[in-house]
Order: sequence, then C-alpha cells, then structure tokens
Amino acid sequence: METSNMYMLFFLVLPVFLFNIHYGIKMNVQIAIAIFRMIIQLSLIGLVLQWLFDMNTPIVNVIYIILMMTIASYSMLKTTKLSIKTFGLHIWLAVFIPHFLVLLFFNYFIVDLTDIFDAQHLIPIGGMLLGNSLSGNILAINTFYKQIKDGEKTYYYNLSLSASRSEALKPYFVHALKSSISPTIASIETIGLVSLPGMMTGQILGGSIPITAIKYQIAIMIAIFTTRYLTAVLAIYLTRSKAFDNYDRLKPHVIGNS
Repeated sequence: METSNMYMLFFLVLPVFLFNIHYGIKMNVQIAIAIFRMIIQLSLIGLVLQWLFDMNTPIVNVIYIILMMTIASYSMLKTTKLSIKTFGLHIWLAVFIPHFLVLLFFNYFIVDLTDIFDAQHLIPIGGMLLGNSLSGNILAINTFYKQIKDGEKTYYYNLSLSASRSEALKPYFVHALKSSISPTIASIETIGLVSLPGMMTGQILGGSIPITAIKYQIAIMIAIFTTRYLTAVLAIYLTRSKAFDNYDRLKPHVIGNS
C-alpha cells in the first residue's frame, strides 16, 4: 500500500461528515480530532516499533512489553474506578503473570522460535493478547463488585448461614467470569463464518497462504481466550484480598477515586 493512496481514505469518511452536517449532528470536530490522534499515535508507534525491530535486544523488548502491561493495568484501574493505591499492584500482577507466561509459551511451543524474545513476534503477539483481554477483564471486575453491592443482603445472609467468604462470593465470581469470557466464546464460535479476523486477514494480505494464516489464527484465538480467562480469575482473586474487612464486609472505598 502506497502512502499516497492513504489520502483516498478521506473519501471514505466524507459521507459521514456530510450526513452530520445535513442532520445537524455536531460531531465532525470530535471525529476529525479522533482520526488525527489515531494517525499521530500509530505513526509514532510505527517509528518506535521499527527502532525496536532493528535493535532487537531481548531486555529492551521485555521492558517494552512490561510498559504495555503497565498501561493496560492503569486502564483497567481507571475504567473500573478501583483505588490505584490499594489495588494497583494486584491488578498489575493479574495482567502480567498470565500474559507473560502465555506469551513465552506461545513463542516457544507454538511458533517454535529459537529466540522467544524476538521483537517481531513478542511485541505484536503481546499486543494482541493485551488488547483482546482488556475489555473482558474490566467487565469481570465491574460485574463482580457491582453484584456484591447490589446483592448485599443476599451476600450477608449467606455469611449468616456460616458460609465462608469464599463460599458466599462464589456465585458472584462465577457470574463475573461467565460475563468476561462469553464474548470471546461467541467470537470463537462464529470466527470465519461471520468475519475474517485481523491476524488472518493481515497474513493473507502479506502473502501467506490461507492454511498458514488459519493455523496462526487458531493458535492466537486459543491464547487470547486462555489469557482473558486467567487474567479475570487472578484480578478477582487478588483484589478481593484487599476489598473486604475483617468482618467480610465490602470496604466502602473499593470502587472510587484513586
């Protein structure tokens, strides 16, 4: 794809601007700013990635992946409104442990790399795992704590019947986990029938034969599902150790300002 051809994308978004003007929808400035930010951000990331690929130093590659995970953790904390001071480390560990282990497993056993820290594989695959698990993890945490708040009477009633904290929280945990992974399961069930996924499409456009692209897509979907599941489990388990007081009551500051 030639850079000059990218200018033709303007004609794709032009009808949106015209419709907004016609119907008085005042979003054109917001849309233009969003597109401009996307172009700038991706251009800068492209330069950084090119530098990383050219240098391809394991320690630098790992530092970059850790930085990505830290940003993802902060995004989770910000979106769920969990206290950063109280839960920052717990969320970071919940993101880091499954993502890093699955990533290394994927590069060594699935892709069969001699250098599992190779930038060309470590960073793009790590980005796919993080990007596809983030929304599910946010959903799991929000669902878990919101259910406890909304069903406070039921939770306390179960505790009064001599249930342990873990036993009383089990229904909320199961529901939160199901909410987190259900979209991924639906995506897995319909993949290839409803749409061609991004990784597979990119490989085919890059010249790979369809069978090779399909193998990679199957592998990455299973890796995404596992990462999303394990991160959601860890996020709930690690945060709940700080979310309740000695009397098993949900602390009032759990969801609030950092």
